[in-house]
Amino acid sequence: MTGRSRHRRGKNKFENVNWLNLFLFLIFTTTAIAFLYVGYQHGFLVVKGISLAIPLILLLLFITFFLLIKFRKASLLTGIFLTVASVLLGFGLYAQKTVVDVSGKLNKSATFSETVMSIVVPADSDINDIAQVSSAFTAKDSDARNIEVLLAQLKADKNLDLESQDVASYQEAYEKLLAGEGQAMVLNSAYGDLLETVHSGYAEKLKTLYSYTIKKDVKTGQSEKTISASDSFNIYISGIDTYGPISSVSRSDVNIIMTVNRSTNQILLTTTPRDSYVRIAGGGNNQYDKLTHSGVYGIESSIQTLENLYDIDISYYARINFTSFLNLIDALGGIEVYNDQEFTSLHGNYHFPVGNVKLNSEQALGFVRERYSLADGDRDRGRNHNKVIAAIINKLTSVNALASYTSIIDSVGTSVQTDMPLSVMLALANDQLASGKRYSIVSQSLEGTGSVGQLPSYAMPNASLYMMSVDETSLNTIKTAIHKTLEGN
Repeated sequence: MTGRSRHRRGKNKFENVNWLNLFLFLIFTTTAIAFLYVGYQHGFLVVKGISLAIPLILLLLFITFFLLIKFRKASLLTGIFLTVASVLLGFGLYAQKTVVDVSGKLNKSATFSETVMSIVVPADSDINDIAQVSSAFTAKDSDARNIEVLLAQLKADKNLDLESQDVASYQEAYEKLLAGEGQAMVLNSAYGDLLETVHSGYAEKLKTLYSYTIKKDVKTGQSEKTISASDSFNIYISGIDTYGPISSVSRSDVNIIMTVNRSTNQILLTTTPRDSYVRIAGGGNNQYDKLTHSGVYGIESSIQTLENLYDIDISYYARINFTSFLNLIDALGGIEVYNDQEFTSLHGNYHFPVGNVKLNSEQALGFVRERYSLADGDRDRGRNHNKVIAAIINKLTSVNALASYTSIIDSVGTSVQTDMPLSVMLALANDQLASGKRYSIVSQSLEGTGSVGQLPSYAMPNASLYMMSVDETSLNTIKTAIHKTLEGN
C-alpha cells in the first residue's frame, strides 16, 4: 500500500508539471504570435535576415516545446526554457508597444498647434480685473483671426465686449500701451520673442488679466505614404529654444532641410539662417521678412516658405525644442563633433578648442546657442547645429543605441513633434541595420549679406532689425545640391 501511494504521488507530481508546461506553452505561443504581429505590422522586423530568421527560430522553438511536452521529456528543463522564452518575448513586445505609443504621441502633437492669447495692462496699472477694461489695442492687420477668437471667447466667458483700437503691429500696441495712450492690449504669446528683440524685459512691464489658448489643426498637405527602397525625400527640421509645450506656436530659430536618399545612403543638411530675408508664406502674406518670423504664423508657413525658396516639396517635418531635446545626448552617452574655431559660450561659459570635442547635453546647448563669439555669427551657429544633429543621427543609428532605448524614448517624447509616420522612421533605421553602412552626411548653408535697419519687417514694421539679404549664387548652388541628392547624383 505504501509503495502504491508513493507511485501515485510521483505520477500526480509528474502530471502537475506537465499541466504547468502546457500552460506555459500557451503563454509562449500567444506572446510569440503577438510579438510577430506587432513586429510586422509596424515594420520592426522588416530587416534583411531578421525578417525570416526570427519567425523560423520561434517556429523551431514551438515545435521543440510541443514535442517535449507531448512525449513528456525533460519536463523541468522544458518549463524553465518556456518561462525564459516567454519573458524575453514579453520584453520585446513591451519595447515595440512603447515605441508605437511614443510615435503616436509625436504624431498626435503634430496635428495641432496652440497659441496663448492674452489681454494685458501695464504692470503698474490700477486695473486688476478684466471687467474694468473697456477697450484694448489690437494688431488686427497682423493677427486678425486669433484676436477675433479671443474677443469672442471673452464675450462668452465674461459677457464683456471690448472696443478694439486697431494698430499696425504688436510692437505699436505695446509702445502705445506703455505711453499711456490706452487701457490694455491684446497679446499673442508667439510674438513675445519678437517684442523682446526691441524691448528687452518687456514681459516684466505687463500683467495679464485674461488668457485663452487657441488650439488649431495643423495641415501641411502631406499624408502617410509607403516609401520604396529607392525613394528620397525632404524633412524640415524646425528648432525652437523655449519653455512650454512643444505644440506652442513660436518663432523658429533653427531651420534645416534634411534631404534623405535611401538608395545612396546620403543625407544633405541645408541650413537657412534665421535672419534670411525671404518672402513669408501663409500668414506672412508673401511679404518679405526674416525667416524666423514665419514660425509665429505656424509650422505650415515655415514649410511653405522654404518650399517656395528652394523649389522643393517637403514630405515631413520635425519640430524640436532644443532646450529639452539635447537631454537625448546624455541618454546616448554624449557625442563628438569637430569644432573649427575656438570660442567660449555665453551659456555655461564653456570653452571649445579647435578639434574634436566631446559634448554632454549642457555643453551641447552652449555649443548650439552661441553666435556672438563666432566669426560668422548666426551662420556659424547654423553650421554648429548641423554638426550636433549629424552626431546625434550617427549615434541613434548605431547598434549601441538599442541598449539605451528607454532613455532615448523618454527624451524624445517630450521635446519633439513630427508628422513622419512610424513606418518611415523604422524604414530608415532598418536601412541602416540591413546595409551595415552609416549615412554619409554633408552640410551646406545659405549665404548672404547682413545689414541692420535697411530692410523692413512685415511682422515688426517699426523695428530696426538685422536681416540677411540672400545671395542668389548661393541660393542656386543650394538648389542644385538638394536636387542632385534627391536624384542620387
